[in-house]
Amino acid sequence: MQHSHEALDRLGGFSRSGLTTPLRQRDFRVLWAGMTVSLIGDGIFLVAMAWQTYLLWNAPAALSIVGIGMTVPTIVFLLVGGVASDRFDRRRLMLFADGIRAAAVSLLAILVFSGSLRFWELVALVAVYGSGTAFFTPAFEAFIPSLLPRRDLPAANSLDQVVRPIALRLVGPLAGGLLFALSSGAAFAVDAASFAASALAVLMVSPRPLARSSDGQSSFSALREGLSFVRGRVWLWGTLVSAAIAYLVFMGPCEVLLPYIVKNDLRASASTLGIVFAAGGVGAVGAALWMGSRGHPRRAVTVMYATWTLATLAIVGYGIATAAWQLMLACLIFNALETAGTIVWATIKQFHVPSAMLGRVSSLDWLISIGLLPISLALTAPISAVVGARATLVGAGIIGAAITLAALFLPGMRDIEREPIELSQPLDEAVTVAAPARATVGSARR
Repeated sequence: MQHSHEALDRLGGFSRSGLTTPLRQRDFRVLWAGMTVSLIGDGIFLVAMAWQTYLLWNAPAALSIVGIGMTVPTIVFLLVGGVASDRFDRRRLMLFADGIRAAAVSLLAILVFSGSLRFWELVALVAVYGSGTAFFTPAFEAFIPSLLPRRDLPAANSLDQVVRPIALRLVGPLAGGLLFALSSGAAFAVDAASFAASALAVLMVSPRPLARSSDGQSSFSALREGLSFVRGRVWLWGTLVSAAIAYLVFMGPCEVLLPYIVKNDLRASASTLGIVFAAGGVGAVGAALWMGSRGHPRRAVTVMYATWTLATLAIVGYGIATAAWQLMLACLIFNALETAGTIVWATIKQFHVPSAMLGRVSSLDWLISIGLLPISLALTAPISAVVGARATLVGAGIIGAAITLAALFLPGMRDIEREPIELSQPLDEAVTVAAPARATVGSARR
């Protein structure tokens, strides 16, 4: 690929016009076009699922159960999906996952249209949905680096952090609130159709050869190799473990209680919830553009943990807000800071995980990061029943921030800041674009 003078300025950063450099690659452009449509569908689903849940059962326990129903299958099958993505055609795995999820959401739309949806059916269908996500996520993340020259991968990180929040947390939630107001079934139907767009894009992408760490290696040995790789790097396992514990503290309260406060405390509508989520999208996009213009920080790990700590502390704003605009401000700050840290995290991984490890490290990343999320969701309802929804959110923000900051001081955590990174390294040592160790609230579905 020919680079213009508007390409990378510094490692991990690029000029603002260089943001579109990865789109010059046809296969990457096609795949991301499909993913953008699908992410908009995800944003619609975030609003529709939360509001539909509370229509069926207006209590925090309801969304806790639905969240558990979706995340447990994802966690159970993530390692299987990671090994499969390193051993089989990643395009076929993505098609398989899109088909499963499209079928689940289509059936959900049919049940809503017919007025016969019951709560247990909603839980069962989101469980099927979560299973598909476990296969799609590692396959997609491991496939992306094979579509781009190595020098374009940092630009692709920030492009991801611009496109994803625009689609998932800005356009999608706004559309979801409007669609749900017109017809709840239509909101789910549009999300189902978005999976067709994603599948079509995957079909249009040319197959890529699969890099293997060792021929004839058993699935168990491959998984053990991935675990060993993560365990031997403090910056990797320390970040994943701290994210898991922090998620245990704050993710469940955010997912369950933010929609609950909008509906019951503010007496607002699904459209208001969509606007609150959209404010987070604005913050994420602004942060991605700013990070792109600034470039990769020299003290990358320190900057990453500082932004994540402040982001988690912003959750306190959810608990003390008394108006929709205050929730919007808190959501904007949270997503802006979270996105800034995520871009740094992605760029760090960019040059330190071999291609043959991508699927396994990606699946372990997701598994360890969200492994305690079902427990967090399960604990949210009883804790909020005792201390109240707002106090739960305030406590989650303060405790989660303290846990996040503490990980920065693990011995060896910042050693990687002293290691030089060469942009001229071959493509087979590059890594994935996405960085789910700290997936933004409401965005860990893909």
